[in-house]
Amino acid sequence: MFRSAANVEELIRNFRIVAATTFRYSSFVPRLYNYVKSMGCEPGSILPSRAFCSDENQGYPIILITKHFGTFPFNLGRGGAVVATDRHGPYTEHGEVLTIIQASHVGYDADGNSFGTYNRIHTSNNRQTACCGKLAAITDWYLEQYRIARTDVLLERCNDQLCLRIDNGLLRGTRQEGLFLNMRRLVKRDADGNFTPTHTHSTSKSFLASSSLQHQLMHLEPELQNGRRIPIGEHLKPEMFYFRRHLDESVLGRDHMEMNLIYPMPWIVTSAWPALTAAQMNTQVEFDRTLRTISHAHSFHGKCLFYISGLNIDVSPQPGEIFPTTKFVPWAAFLKDRHGEKQILEQAELVAQLRQQSRENPDEVELDTAIRNMAEAKSVTITVPDIE
Repeated sequence: MFRSAANVEELIRNFRIVAATTFRYSSFVPRLYNYVKSMGCEPGSILPSRAFCSDENQGYPIILITKHFGTFPFNLGRGGAVVATDRHGPYTEHGEVLTIIQASHVGYDADGNSFGTYNRIHTSNNRQTACCGKLAAITDWYLEQYRIARTDVLLERCNDQLCLRIDNGLLRGTRQEGLFLNMRRLVKRDADGNFTPTHTHSTSKSFLASSSLQHQLMHLEPELQNGRRIPIGEHLKPEMFYFRRHLDESVLGRDHMEMNLIYPMPWIVTSAWPALTAAQMNTQVEFDRTLRTISHAHSFHGKCLFYISGLNIDVSPQPGEIFPTTKFVPWAAFLKDRHGEKQILEQAELVAQLRQQSRENPDEVELDTAIRNMAEAKSVTITVPDIE
């Protein structure tokens, strides 16, 4: 999916998270139902499924899906909102008109206007914890590697030119894992095309900075007078490094989500909100992957399908509230009719189509009534036959 740095940057830029692309779940789900029904689907014939993370704050969207589609959604989700594409067969056996909703999620603190945490109202002190915890567990190691590199690359002056004093730990090419510097972006080559240090120190080496880096950091010249050195810090940009790590590369394996994120990880760790960018990237990668599995799965032949992918933003409940004010940001959708005709809706077109739908759903189920009716229904006696 990722072929260049420009490709990653364009993907991040194209996923617009603004008021115009954001729906409250109470508005999104009925609009989605009405849109699917408008494609010629009969009420009661649509079987939804969801690929969400397992967090309890994803329950509110599931309740709304149940209310508006009139049935509990099939579970196609694994931890972190990876789509369990190995469940396509069982899912398609359960219905003829299928709707898949996939969404990675991220917490939002309205008071601090920040992404990545969620107020856990079931804890004794309403603790703020990572949301999504799966994404946080993956990104923490990379964030620490980046934090170290920001301090282990120093800017200095050598013979009136900008130089980088790089710790030997970052230069050790025999490493199997960690953050690796993109030396061609950072360091000026010698006459033979090699990255030759100008000075060797006890635990580091100094190199002449590349012409492009010297131009980018001209404004730091006054800080480097009189032998001063300063950490490169936030000036270590995503195109200047990459990561390596031993991972299980099998699809839906132990490290599936980490494999989704390792290439764009430099953009994630340098983001103002790493949890948001990680959730966004996982949604984009999963949509691309899942669409291809659907296109080649025989179990979807002759079935109607609407597959929508996006981002769940979990706004922590306020005092007295039970559920989060979850919002949904659509990314893309895929439509396939019974005859195999296919269409992809990109974000702008998808948002426009949803906005055209009514947020009133005449087919919605009154859950309290449905639950009461089931409780009052005539009891069925379960009989187990004797086995001789």
